[in-house]
Amino acid sequence: MPAVDECLPSCNNKKTVPVEEAVGMVLPHDITEIIKDVRKSRAFKKGHIIRPEDVATLRRLGKEHIYVLNLGPDEVHENEAALLFAGALAGEGVEHAQEPSEGKIGFSAGRDGLLKINREALFRFNMLGELMCATLQDNTPVRKGEQIGATRLIPLVARRALVEEAVATVQTGEPVLRVMPLRKAAAGLVITGNEVYSGRVADRFEEVLRAKLAGLGSSVVQVRFAPDDPAQIAAEIRSCLDAGADLIVISGGMSVDPDDVTRLGIGMAGAEALVYGTPVLPGAMLAVGRIDTVPVIGLPACGMFHGITVFDLILPRILAGEQIGREELAQLGHGGFCRNCPNCRYPVCSFGKS
Repeated sequence: MPAVDECLPSCNNKKTVPVEEAVGMVLPHDITEIIKDVRKSRAFKKGHIIRPEDVATLRRLGKEHIYVLNLGPDEVHENEAALLFAGALAGEGVEHAQEPSEGKIGFSAGRDGLLKINREALFRFNMLGELMCATLQDNTPVRKGEQIGATRLIPLVARRALVEEAVATVQTGEPVLRVMPLRKAAAGLVITGNEVYSGRVADRFEEVLRAKLAGLGSSVVQVRFAPDDPAQIAAEIRSCLDAGADLIVISGGMSVDPDDVTRLGIGMAGAEALVYGTPVLPGAMLAVGRIDTVPVIGLPACGMFHGITVFDLILPRILAGEQIGREELAQLGHGGFCRNCPNCRYPVCSFGKS
């Protein structure tokens, strides 16, 4: 029998054996190899039987001792814990690996949609200590297969009572991670402004809005143009509704000039719960409400000149079935300032991330 040494107290009083005496033993956990600027990968998998030729590699990786791991009934290995955590944390539209890698299990989007994070439950989970779950931000648009988070036990072994408490903590209420599907809206576009209606200025809003809607799986059923006249704007909104639109986007006329009467037109069309103004730049003068069950968005001129605005923050949420009101808009102030980067990488940035 090889000689064994006492492990440090932080290792849960497990035994260790010098690596040169560990030939023939079974590794109790994955061992990672990190080569700066090249890779971080699993060099040895849990369950690997150590061979004589492995000793030099293990030493090169900084492993002078190997655990002699004999778990008691009240203890849980990191791999078992990660699987239990993943099953409890993942909700609808979320997938996870069935085998941990380096003690960790990653989550991915099971479909295109909007990532929703139960931040309070995530906080309670991470407050327990000796375990973790990290995610992308709440309300991030994601694509099928995209990595959205990961979970693991931090020590190699933990008390079973702690793991069971962590699982119970996140099994009440909404799951910590969900990917909500986006409905395929049939949008009606109303382009306002005397300059566009008269033909003095070519419209650019339609192409921008069509592209943004198509990028989220929606389409345009009708496009109408209106001068700066509230009654005519209202009539064109109703025309879109009559054509079957289940989302209305009105562009222009949302500023403070005397000719900016789009909000009046939206109100005359029957909009309810209309909220004007957001703590987001670009997009401070956006309006949002609904006509019966149809969401209505009034988009200021910044939507034509800036690639990403508040419109990009709220549209996926509306398509995911949320009602956006004053409270939801007010929450966007934290993170609502766009850096206007020369090369936009949204949503891989801070914009809209609270």
